[in-house]
Amino acid sequence: MTSQTMTTAGTWKLGDRTVNRIGFGAMRLAQNGEALISGAVPRDRGRAVEVLRRAVDLGVNHIDTAAFYFSPLRSANELIGRALAPYPKDLVIATKVGPGRDPSGEWLPHARPEQLRGQVEENLRQLGRDHLDVVNLRIVGTDSIAERFGALAELRQAGLVRHLGLSNVRPHHLDEALAIAPVVCVQNMYGIGVQPEQDEFLRICGERGVAFVPFYSIAGTGRQAGAVGDDCAEVLEVARAHGASAAQVRLAWTLQRGPHVLAIPGTGDPEHLAANVAAGALRLTAADLAVVDSLHRGPGAS
Repeated sequence: MTSQTMTTAGTWKLGDRTVNRIGFGAMRLAQNGEALISGAVPRDRGRAVEVLRRAVDLGVNHIDTAAFYFSPLRSANELIGRALAPYPKDLVIATKVGPGRDPSGEWLPHARPEQLRGQVEENLRQLGRDHLDVVNLRIVGTDSIAERFGALAELRQAGLVRHLGLSNVRPHHLDEALAIAPVVCVQNMYGIGVQPEQDEFLRICGERGVAFVPFYSIAGTGRQAGAVGDDCAEVLEVARAHGASAAQVRLAWTLQRGPHVLAIPGTGDPEHLAANVAAGALRLTAADLAVVDSLHRGPGAS
């Protein structure tokens, strides 16, 4: 079933690396409950290792992580290394630089261009690798990214990074980056009813052969705290018709936005992991899509 699920969901190329379209996001791996906060409750190490190994067994070969994904006693990167090293040859690990947190978990100012090498090297150390498959520059705001992306392009030339991507960006940032070096993916917040204005950017990425990788596609506005409360009636109705969960419908809808869209749902629960992977085999009908698309666009949208 797993092989069939992955085949049904399809693949995409991040540069010269082929990945299954259902990946795994490591943000929730290091703690129970809300991620990216100081004082988070560390997840059981054995449980986290079990989830990672199960993900690979299910056919996941694209893992999204970051050095700032940690809680007291746990680091997502180091858990990945413990669980999966020596790494399978087809495994693609994507990480992010730009943000940083101090040892207590408090956020630091985003890295300046000259600080990005240190962040790349920290990811290399934690993961136990001599190069990173994909490094995404994550930013806040609309200012130019030329200096920061240029610094990463230099690290790519030096062989520390194989491919580059962007996170939390706007279309003009993609134009700016492409003038400097190839971009293999864009990671932005996106899902049913979540930032529908991203639809056009998603289309632009597809035209340029750039993967669009939504985050919080299940959690939505719950963000790092996870989905909040029951889902809306429209999504639940579609889910019941398919014998699926609302989360699976949200993942399936995201994947059906285009062949270049990659899913990176995260979880620390093996059962949720299996359900997320199984969502790759769920095909929403035209009628389903009409209902969900209307919900996505919001009242009064044409």
